Amino acid sequence: MNSPRISPLLRLQFLGLLMLIGLGALAARLWWVQVARGAEWTARIRGSSEATVRIPSIRGEIRDRNGTSLVQNRASYEVDFYLPEMVKGYRQRYGQPPLTAYRGMVSGMPKDLKDPDIVKIVNDGIVPRLDDLDLARDYNAGQLQKHYRTNTEVPYTYIKDIDFPTMAKFSEHDVGLPGVDIAIKPVRSYVYGALAAHLLGYVGPPDDTNKEEARKFTFYQSDVDGKSNVEKIFDQYLRGRPGVRYLRRNAKGVIDGVLREDPPMQGANVYLTIDARIQAIAEEAVRSVARGAAVVVDPNNGDVLAMVSVPSFDPNTFIPSIKAKDWAALQKDEARPLINRAISTFPPGSTFKIVTSLAGLRRKLSTARFNCSGGVTYGDHYFHCWIAEKGGAHGTLGLTDAIKVSCDSFFYQFGNAAGIDAIDQTGNALGLGKETGIHLTGEQPGIMPGPEWMAIHYPRERWSQAYTANVSIGQGYVLTSPLQMAMAYATVANSGVSYYPRLVSKVLNQDGSIALDENGKPVVPAEPRIDSDLRLDFSPEQIQLVRRGLWEVVNEDGGTGGRARLKGVQVAGKTGTAQASTNGKKDTIAWFCCFAPFDQPKYVVVAMVQGGEHGGSVAAPIATRILERTLAMNAGTFEPQVAWLAPAHHPNPFAMVKDITFKDTETNVSADEEHGDDSQTADTQMAAAGGDPDVEQAPDAQGQVSARQTRVARALPVATPPEKRGFFQRLFGRRNPPAAIPPPTPTPSRRTRGF
Repeated sequence: MNSPRISPLLRLQFLGLLMLIGLGALAARLWWVQVARGAEWTARIRGSSEATVRIPSIRGEIRDRNGTSLVQNRASYEVDFYLPEMVKGYRQRYGQPPLTAYRGMVSGMPKDLKDPDIVKIVNDGIVPRLDDLDLARDYNAGQLQKHYRTNTEVPYTYIKDIDFPTMAKFSEHDVGLPGVDIAIKPVRSYVYGALAAHLLGYVGPPDDTNKEEARKFTFYQSDVDGKSNVEKIFDQYLRGRPGVRYLRRNAKGVIDGVLREDPPMQGANVYLTIDARIQAIAEEAVRSVARGAAVVVDPNNGDVLAMVSVPSFDPNTFIPSIKAKDWAALQKDEARPLINRAISTFPPGSTFKIVTSLAGLRRKLSTARFNCSGGVTYGDHYFHCWIAEKGGAHGTLGLTDAIKVSCDSFFYQFGNAAGIDAIDQTGNALGLGKETGIHLTGEQPGIMPGPEWMAIHYPRERWSQAYTANVSIGQGYVLTSPLQMAMAYATVANSGVSYYPRLVSKVLNQDGSIALDENGKPVVPAEPRIDSDLRLDFSPEQIQLVRRGLWEVVNEDGGTGGRARLKGVQVAGKTGTAQASTNGKKDTIAWFCCFAPFDQPKYVVVAMVQGGEHGGSVAAPIATRILERTLAMNAGTFEPQVAWLAPAHHPNPFAMVKDITFKDTETNVSADEEHGDDSQTADTQMAAAGGDPDVEQAPDAQGQVSARQTRVARALPVATPPEKRGFFQRLFGRRNPPAAIPPPTPTPSRRTRGF
């Protein structure tokens, strides 16, 4: 039985249905790809046709209390090598790049590895073209190879801070090399050179590249980091926000233009409590010695108005990088110019006697009197008074007169009557023996020794009256910094309020708003911070006893600070001379701490000189110079000049300084000169320096390219391999291109990186 035949019409209908189903499926697929997943594919296409460059952020400025800019930014033109682009361009033009073998670590295990020999690629493929244009420069080849292995994402800077003629040549000639680019970067400019260098600090490259962030970009240009002091402490607020540049790639993957750019944002501005005019006054005065420091503070709120340390350095030498030989010279300098002596600690000598005085008053010894016959015996040691070497004795004294003549014998006995616990308690209330919390790196806390301290550091020793006697005159193990002594004298000057020192007054965003921390609070509190209030423990009359003694030091005959007298202004202060050890060598530390005007103090000035013979003849003239000119500035009779300063440097920094006299200063009254007791000396503790800057290594043999007698042989382009011919090519007779013609050289766009 024959089956019924399907009619042609039905067949056509069935075929049409199949075609409609197929077309429907195709349309659905197209909708799914182009519409439903359109955004995804668009992003993929864009990602494959774009390259992104992270643009470094712009740091905010650092200004003084009056708005004077101390640290700004300037434009630096650099020639950068984008090393992966160079390797890619070399491969496209010349074939397989040369390789170099090295011993590396993989998963914690040593292994023989190979990398493209980036030095040979640069010398063979890049340098000849640069040499043609007289743009080749010597470089450190070892540093280049290391950079390629460890920091590929970051461009290698071939020439830093290029001059205008060199930049003009790069701009005029299209060098036609892949991965070679001119970049404009913001770099730091320390406007007044070495002025306040130990406060401002310096910047340098980050210790480590953020690999996770770097993977988000085709090329990664990192920000600079603050390496010391204000630049470091406020780095997160100064840093700003980075930008992004989007570059276009052509069909061959070569960058040939800029698509768009999200510019970087500038960071917040940091305002210091420093007055640049007072800073300039203090710099001029302290530079009369080779090693020393000075601090000026407002006793009514703890604001630091000036802080100087010599010898010094110019932070501009670190920008954009410092030569290796210059960095080595700074580190090897025995005078240690990178150290801030204002926050380093030294034996305070007789300036410490205000602590002993207050400790005795805490123990109700305001009316106590002790006799000075030239010295006092404790145990088996006879402690001399400084006047004994002159064959004299002070006789019986009360507290005020003992401060005036700085009698050691009195304070040996007064300190032991008060007890070491009272001395330590008072010193702590005045901010001694602990960090002040100022926004500077490397601050030393100093030492307030006592039985507990000795049990920890010298467990075989027992505290005795002899140790207390040494502490009472600021010798022995006592160590304080010029900044700490300034805050202690500020407490006495204002009659009892101990403030924390304040170096930064405010941090403002670029729109003028107050910068906030991670908790939503102002980065710097507007109000001064109080460490302790001595008015709770001492009566006004007791503190006035100490203040009166300091007044007599300067203003009465027989006082040790007669050279600090000023016409029309009553100055109160205290001299001090201490014996110390610095780097294993004996050192003499001269001090003078003062405040004025006496009735309503506006300024506290502390001067410290390493290698000063006496506080009265060396440190006092420096402090007086600062105080006199600052008061004259306020009165409108003196206008200090804030100008660029070279680093302070002395050819013989360890010579003993016997006397300081300024030519344009009237001769002051002579004063008795006390000296330190050398029965027990402490080692000075220097503040820590900042982190490592960007050190530019000297060119090595492989990187000496600009002075070669014969140029490096150029790499030859590879021949184009014969193309396989298919059926249609053979049929129509199409020929291969000549093998000797190389493919076009990838040409980078003339990109200029802006701020």
